[in-house]
Amino acid sequence: MLVTRIRRTRITIAAGLAIATWHSSSALATDDNWQFTIGAGVVNGPEYPGAADNKTKAVPLINATYGRYFIGGMPGTGVPFGVGANLYQDQQWRVGVAVGAGLGKAREESDDVRLRGLGDIDGTARGGMFASYTGSWYGVRANVMTDIGGKDQGTLASFDLEGRYVPLKGLMLTAGPGLTWADNKYTDTFFGINAAQSARSGLARYDAKGGINSVRFSVGANYRLTPNWSLNARVTASELRGDAAKSPITADKSQTTVGLFSAYRF
Repeated sequence: MLVTRIRRTRITIAAGLAIATWHSSSALATDDNWQFTIGAGVVNGPEYPGAADNKTKAVPLINATYGRYFIGGMPGTGVPFGVGANLYQDQQWRVGVAVGAGLGKAREESDDVRLRGLGDIDGTARGGMFASYTGSWYGVRANVMTDIGGKDQGTLASFDLEGRYVPLKGLMLTAGPGLTWADNKYTDTFFGINAAQSARSGLARYDAKGGINSVRFSVGANYRLTPNWSLNARVTASELRGDAAKSPITADKSQTTVGLFSAYRF
């Protein structure tokens, strides 16, 4: 079922997806000049983590870098929209810090009938560190981000490995696995059911513990029309694990996100 209603917190996630696809074939800025990326696209993905239904939404894309600093989203940072700095960077390594937040609520009770009585989950600010390494035909990204907004949304750590192949000039294909680890606080907030929620919803109380939250495999394509214009596509198939997969809130542990974007860099 396609739903055209735009929910702002999902927009920032999709924008980060678009930027990641764009930067997969672009060198990071290392000089003190402004570089901007603007664009737009569409994303089809789950209504919320563990949802059975997907929704489609339009997505704007805005990003700016100045030397080691960036505003917007950057691949591998764990921040869909925010500000950050590369503490160290060269042609292969990038290590830095970032602070950012989603716009709007992280999940709304009205998203699905099985969420009734559980209440909304507010958006929060996150901060942490990221690192990436780019080889001749592969890339590795990792980040650790924690809730600094006091919303009981804990800590997330992500790791992705991606292979790259250029079958013809201007076209780069990417593919690879990844996983996300979540602590007890994050998992219980998004997948647990406390006593008050149980009384309101009629669902049994459920204490969700942390661990490997999800595993995924992503496939992407970047076609550079000109030195400035690119077309991007990305498909990510993920599966919830552990207590997140077993939660009564989870309608489907298999989640697929598809994104199509056009971007202009100057």
